[in-house]
Amino acid sequence: MKKPIFRGSAVAIVTPFNDQGVDFAKLAGLCDWHISRHTDAIVVAGTTGEASTMPDEEHLAAIRQVVEAVRGRVPVIAGTGSNDNRHAVELSVKAAELGVDGLLSVTPYYNKTTQEGLYRHFKMIVESVDLPIILYNVPSRTSLNINPETLCRLSELPTINAVKECNIEQVAEVANLCGDRLNLYSGEDGLVLPLLSLGGLGVISVIANIVPDKTHQMVAAWHAGRIDEATRIQVSLIPLIKAMFCEVNPIPVKTAMNIMGMAVGDCRMPLCEPSAAHLELIRKTLREYQLI
Repeated sequence: MKKPIFRGSAVAIVTPFNDQGVDFAKLAGLCDWHISRHTDAIVVAGTTGEASTMPDEEHLAAIRQVVEAVRGRVPVIAGTGSNDNRHAVELSVKAAELGVDGLLSVTPYYNKTTQEGLYRHFKMIVESVDLPIILYNVPSRTSLNINPETLCRLSELPTINAVKECNIEQVAEVANLCGDRLNLYSGEDGLVLPLLSLGGLGVISVIANIVPDKTHQMVAAWHAGRIDEATRIQVSLIPLIKAMFCEVNPIPVKTAMNIMGMAVGDCRMPLCEPSAAHLELIRKTLREYQLI
């Protein structure tokens, strides 16, 4: 098996914003908070971190802040994907220079590509940096799937370490084709245990932004053989997960964090505040979980 970057729960950390841009002090504080609550790794500048609204200078500054705040206590994984191959390579090289432990690289979106184009895109990133890479397969956002056969080809490249898989239906086939050449992480908070049961190592999680301890505990219980405990946690979190995805991520989770007093600021346009009905759902659910 390729040595995993992490095992357990990695938070897809939000990017806190203020009137000046990224609230770097708040971002550093969030890193400390997560580590104190047993988060196993931190993914910065991903989808939940609103990287698509951040120019490169700001994007890289956020990565630098997380690396400096974490100080090697847990792995730091930087989102450096792009639908422009040159841009993805450049971001990956610069993130590597900042001292991250791994990269998260999403499939090209909008322009998309063929399966051969996917292979060549990721292969060029592999050839540009000497860091483990987690592929990010999220067809609901990109309208592009990394097919199991393509993941098998990619898994033969030395630094393609894992996949953050949101297409859970194909996980068993991926596990069969790739074996120990590709580590598996869930990209769906509501389906972590099914993926673990097929050999997965953990989750890159949105809800870990507000319940990091529970998310860690769920995966840790599974790996310790406490299947009933892990199952109880997964099932018990479903209403919270549904509330955190009642609108486009990260609108609900940032709203929840602000209600909880974490002061992470608003989402950037075109993401806007939730509807009145969804805001009430978020508040009601937080109260039910005793988070407020």
